Amino acid sequence: MSRKLLVSIHLYLAAFFAPFILVMALTGGLYLLGIKGEMVKTPVTQLQDVQLNGKSNDLEKDVSGLLQQAGISFSFDYVKVKGERLYTRPTSSTHYLLEPADNGVKITKIEPSLIAGLIELHKGHGPVVFRFVEQLLAAGLILIMLSGLYLGIMAPKLKGPTLVLSGSGLAVFVLLGYVL
Repeated sequence: MSRKLLVSIHLYLAAFFAPFILVMALTGGLYLLGIKGEMVKTPVTQLQDVQLNGKSNDLEKDVSGLLQQAGISFSFDYVKVKGERLYTRPTSSTHYLLEPADNGVKITKIEPSLIAGLIELHKGHGPVVFRFVEQLLAAGLILIMLSGLYLGIMAPKLKGPTLVLSGSGLAVFVLLGYVL
């Protein structure tokens, strides 16, 4: 592969994925700073004489039926089971929580703020299509980093600084991982 082609691939991948990487860095940083946004929870209803079964083979169909029974017309990608609680996904936008209550099921509508929604996307709790794009992002980021390192090592004037800086980064990562 020619250097020119490799530089072009590196540039095009970096340019395409730059918005994704910036949003991921921003949301990850906000989350680590404790800025997680808000999830506004609004109780909707409580259905009587019904039960939840998180191990049902027809879980999505069951949840859809319970939502319809409550008068809620809502489509979702899948259901996440957390203990006895069931969450419709994606949780990066409006979604519902179904949980056991006195002799029935309590349904709560949850609406994330912009920051909370973006953080949910970051965590992989977005639509199935977006999760696929995040997998492509991971592969693209690996290619971007490897091609950048390769280009730096292959350039005579950049070889030394590239090796020193990447070696230093590796040493800091290992040291912090070991010490902490």
